[in-house]
Amino acid sequence: MGVNGAGRRPVPLGSRRPRLPSHRARADTRADTTGRGQPSGEHVSPGLRTAAGYTWRLALLGLVAFLAVEVLTRLELPVVAVFVALVITSVLRPPVDLLARTMPRSLAVLITLLCTTAVVGGVLTLAGTTVATEWSRLDNELRGGLTRIDHWLTRAPFHLRPGTVTGLRAKIGEFVSAHRSALVSTALTGASRVVELVTGLALAVFCSVFFLHSGERMWSWAQQQLPARSRSGWDRAGRAAWRTFAGYTRGVLIVAASNAVLVGIALAILRVPLVMPLIVLEFAATLVPLIGSPIALAIAAVVALAARGPVIALLVLALIVVIGQIEGHLLHPLVLSWSVRIHPVVIAVSVAGGAVLAGVLGAVVAVPVVSVAWAVLGELRSHGRPRRSAGGPPAAGPPARPGAADSTGSG
Repeated sequence: MGVNGAGRRPVPLGSRRPRLPSHRARADTRADTTGRGQPSGEHVSPGLRTAAGYTWRLALLGLVAFLAVEVLTRLELPVVAVFVALVITSVLRPPVDLLARTMPRSLAVLITLLCTTAVVGGVLTLAGTTVATEWSRLDNELRGGLTRIDHWLTRAPFHLRPGTVTGLRAKIGEFVSAHRSALVSTALTGASRVVELVTGLALAVFCSVFFLHSGERMWSWAQQQLPARSRSGWDRAGRAAWRTFAGYTRGVLIVAASNAVLVGIALAILRVPLVMPLIVLEFAATLVPLIGSPIALAIAAVVALAARGPVIALLVLALIVVIGQIEGHLLHPLVLSWSVRIHPVVIAVSVAGGAVLAGVLGAVVAVPVVSVAWAVLGELRSHGRPRRSAGGPPAAGPPARPGAADSTGSG
């Protein structure tokens, strides 16, 4: 034992007294610590840390979405064919199920496809025959209509130079004559697109036959390839996606058919030529929400302006407002509200984004894709919420189905 100075406690021999930190070191330590005991180099506010976590996760999801869009763009033909096959399946599944109650399912699929092909082919043949029959008379009416439009534009309030419309028509003819070779090459490119279209349609019909005949078995096989613990979640998500997609497809076809019938009746009353082709155009254009129907009616207004004059054309333009009100306030709430619940702003943004990414095709598929994604998220979120008993912790056992009554009998 030794004594380390006067008034100090003895220190054992061979041992070392612990060095106490100096006043400056203690001050630096106090300055470098936070209220939570974390060093100053790691002091980040919780809000910034949360924002950073969401940022890199969102960036990763955006990268995955971008790569998925790039892959789907390069595989446009098979992707579009499978999408069309799903559309055909969603429309023809109810009649196939109905016929399959009294006959073999393969025969029910064959009869349904043959009847659908006959109906669609008959409508297109009727439209083509109408154009071929009325083309000579329509050509004379269009020439006379252009002359009337020319005279109408020379008066108030336009006061245009005489011959403006007829001169524009002559310039278009000169342009076509001067660029004949470029137009021919463009037509050949379009012919190759037609071949791709026919190939994709054949692939879609081929896939739809198997989807209609054995879609449930194909879905069961796909589930068996997944881990057992995640099969129930994927099954719920897949069935919610199919219900939403099928409901949207059937609903939008009903809305398109209703719009086409209303437009056809109005154009027939106004005696506008080419009623049948314009009905087909209206039906196809309505498949693009919000903007398709006004574009088709604008084309009908141009035909009415050339054939029947400005008054009839203004009445056709008024149809855009009337059909839009009927579609937005009557048809969509009655037909689509039970399967798709998306705000019109989301629909408009989805259509615009799809058009930017993939043109007309993107505008057509944008709304069903967003609807399916939202339905899947809602299904998974609803089943992920734990049930709570009255005044107690979350109840044990599987989550309740949305909208199902409580087991005690209370609503």
